[in-house]
Amino acid sequence: MASFHKPLVQAIRERRSTPSFDAEPIPPRDLWQIIDAGLQAPSGYNLQPWRFIVVQNAEQRKRLRAASYNQAKVEEASAVIVCCGDRDGWRRDLEEMIRMGCAAGMPETYAAQAAANVPEYLSSFSPEGLAGWLNKHVSIAATTMMWMAEVLGYDTAMMEGFEQQRVCETLRLPMSYWVVSLLAIGHLKGADKFNGGRFDPARTVFSEEYGRPFR
Repeated sequence: MASFHKPLVQAIRERRSTPSFDAEPIPPRDLWQIIDAGLQAPSGYNLQPWRFIVVQNAEQRKRLRAASYNQAKVEEASAVIVCCGDRDGWRRDLEEMIRMGCAAGMPETYAAQAAANVPEYLSSFSPEGLAGWLNKHVSIAATTMMWMAEVLGYDTAMMEGFEQQRVCETLRLPMSYWVVSLLAIGHLKGADKFNGGRFDPARTVFSEEYGRPFR
């Protein structure tokens, strides 16, 4: 296991969306530790709807760059993790989720509830609603990977600038996959991005109801 380079509180305060990377390779054990952090993220009913495509090959990163509005950091990063959600994953994974849960002590009543409620709940979504559900869960996993990379001493850029269909075609993704974000990882090259600041909490944080200041 890799050693941590900085505490999480420091990583949160100092993180910037890295503008340029030096393309130096990431040791496999570090990359696996980053990916494993995402796999440990929470998800509704533990369905784990995320799918990660790890792009390290130089030619593949070049193709991915072309599908990401030609952003140089895609090609410069040591690795780009394409974070996807599988629209049909719950249909294939529900039985395994329940099996694992029961093996770990899941109550029979909860297992029966999940078997009944999950199909009813997820099959009721419109395509847009299902994409929104996937966005929530995949973003949690992607952010968890981002923080793990940061505390290990790497720089990151979470990217939403890409063409959905072109990325799917470039990576030969199944039709049920929805691309949520790209997580570029590596080491900073050149100057870091400026600190754009954060709004005063009075603008964004409230107590008990909207408009009541939180103190």
